[in-house]
Amino acid sequence: MPQDKTIKRFTFISGCLSWVLLLVNVLFLARQGHEGEVNAAFPYLSSLLSVLFILSVFLYQRHHVQRQRSTEFTTPLWGLFVKGGLGAYLCLLFSIGYPGLNQHWVNSPYLLDVFYQVVFGLLVYFLGKAFYTWRQLILYQKTKDVQNQWKWFEILVFISLLVPLFNVEYMNHIFLILDLGLLLGYSLYMSVHLRWVAFLSLDKKWGSILLLTAILASGALFAKFLFQYTDSPELVIDYTDNPFLLLTLAFVLFYALASLLVALFSLPTSRVFEQKNADLLSFQRLSQTIQQGKNEEEVYNMLFESAIKATGADAAWLDIGEATHLDTSQINGSPLDEEVQAMVKAFMTMVHEQDSSAIDQTYLNGELHLLPEFKSLHSPYFSLLVVPLVSAKRRYGHLYLLLEVEQGFDPDTVSVVQSFANQTVLTIENLRLMQESLHNERYKEELKIASLVQDRLNPKTFPTDTWFDISTYSQAAKEVGGDFYDYLQLSESRIAIIIGDVSGKGISAAFHMAQMKGIFHGLMQQDLLPDEFMVQANSALSRCLERTSFITSALYIIDYKMQGVSFARAGHCHTLYYNSMMEDTFYFQTEGLGLGIVRDASYAKRIHRLHYDYNPGDVMVIYTDGIVEARSPRQEEYGEERLKYMLSQTYHLEAEDIKSAIINDVNDFSSDILHDDQTLLVIKFKHRQPNN
Repeated sequence: MPQDKTIKRFTFISGCLSWVLLLVNVLFLARQGHEGEVNAAFPYLSSLLSVLFILSVFLYQRHHVQRQRSTEFTTPLWGLFVKGGLGAYLCLLFSIGYPGLNQHWVNSPYLLDVFYQVVFGLLVYFLGKAFYTWRQLILYQKTKDVQNQWKWFEILVFISLLVPLFNVEYMNHIFLILDLGLLLGYSLYMSVHLRWVAFLSLDKKWGSILLLTAILASGALFAKFLFQYTDSPELVIDYTDNPFLLLTLAFVLFYALASLLVALFSLPTSRVFEQKNADLLSFQRLSQTIQQGKNEEEVYNMLFESAIKATGADAAWLDIGEATHLDTSQINGSPLDEEVQAMVKAFMTMVHEQDSSAIDQTYLNGELHLLPEFKSLHSPYFSLLVVPLVSAKRRYGHLYLLLEVEQGFDPDTVSVVQSFANQTVLTIENLRLMQESLHNERYKEELKIASLVQDRLNPKTFPTDTWFDISTYSQAAKEVGGDFYDYLQLSESRIAIIIGDVSGKGISAAFHMAQMKGIFHGLMQQDLLPDEFMVQANSALSRCLERTSFITSALYIIDYKMQGVSFARAGHCHTLYYNSMMEDTFYFQTEGLGLGIVRDASYAKRIHRLHYDYNPGDVMVIYTDGIVEARSPRQEEYGEERLKYMLSQTYHLEAEDIKSAIINDVNDFSSDILHDDQTLLVIKFKHRQPNN
């Protein structure tokens, strides 16, 4: 950080000084031209100063623009427009008033040269800001190939900056023209790296489209001013033959245009992807209800809210047994038409009487207004979906959903709601089975066995070393928890650390932990990468894990020789990290689905690996959801933000003290009441010291 600040300060001073000297030199050349004098040294000095100015501005932006680590992409676009793009509009205002200013106020032959140098300065600043803003977007979730491609692109572009120093009419040399053409092609190729656009929500896409349009307009205005005055006899220095400016301007416009087009063309599918993500999150919430200690009432509420969000239902209610358990008036306050509700129930009773097997089947009707029973009601609802909540042994009830449009429920939506209903039934049955088994003495004996197994699964100590400190904490909410962690020394300089959370409780959770421990130690003997391990672990667990069970996990491989951490998460909590150089505390927002949820080859697409280079003094906090979902007496959650704040206040302490501070804060917040298992690992990296 201090080195970056020094470089930014030096390049800022160098840029300001070189631009001022360049302006003075241009005015001196203009004076010589008006007086008929000729001096070959001063035009070359202008080329030298312009190169120095461009280099200073670009190096300043290289160290000023931060790498993109979050999905908040409109912020750098806004910064580019405000800090760089607005300069074009200032030049536009000046150019509009230039004729009147020159004729009635200043009337100086040097005014055009001054204006052109101002345009040049603002253009270079805009290009530097845009060039490195595009870099941070291109390198978001980068691969090694993309990183190398950018490195060579940057080197080649900067080589073109040296051309004016050789005083070569490069447009007369075919090899230089070919080189510039290849670099323009390279610019087009780099402009297709637009992975960040896929992470924009619909609202963010509209904001990005507006900002990209404004940035494109800024670039076009700058290009107009750059070329507009080239034929003027009053102009001393012309920058339209500077290959570096032309290349960077072309690249900035190419990338802005490509981003704008991709964002525009992906607008129709944005809402669909957001809905699919919401459906998946709802399904995961339903899947984790047992693990989170939910009761039946909370499960039914979750089903009802998830179904309404997935379908956009205008009216809905949930019957459990013979009575209405929930309706939309309890969610959004809108009263439910009781007459329509009674008519729908009477109609469904008639359907079930005509076909007794239909009571356990989903009913769908997209043309209610054509039925005689509904015509007289003048009901605003045209589509009806009835989904049964039924298992092999019992009928729980029915979920009713109504829409005010014809054929409003498409097959995908119906399938999603059916999945919600099936998962709800499984969850309710598992909850009831668990409640029954807790009253069984045999289950108490199993809990004792499971508790002993779990106690032996988690390591009591970690290997001590000179390059990191680690402190651990694990506490089960009941006799047996679903949390686990372990480590494996891969080599002298590499260690693998795993943390996880098994769905369910009791003896089955303990056995699944034992299975996961065996899978971890068995697979990691092959020295797999974290994402490769998750794929193979999912394949192994698919053969032995019940269909209703799954495991969330995260695997970290720390290499102190390379000073880096590679990791992948399978539906587990996000990793909290403190970067000592950046003095920044943040979460790694990586993707990944729990083990055992998807049990085929497509699971490999759900797991992503991330590598991060650590610095001495960095702190990594790994935890299970029992930490951030700890509840206060008022049922407020502890939350990720409070955990992040605790790390930002304690990062300077030792790992053991950081852990103690966090656990004490969680216990104070929750009044020492455990609602879920809690596991916490704090790793602090340090300068490597020789072993004693």
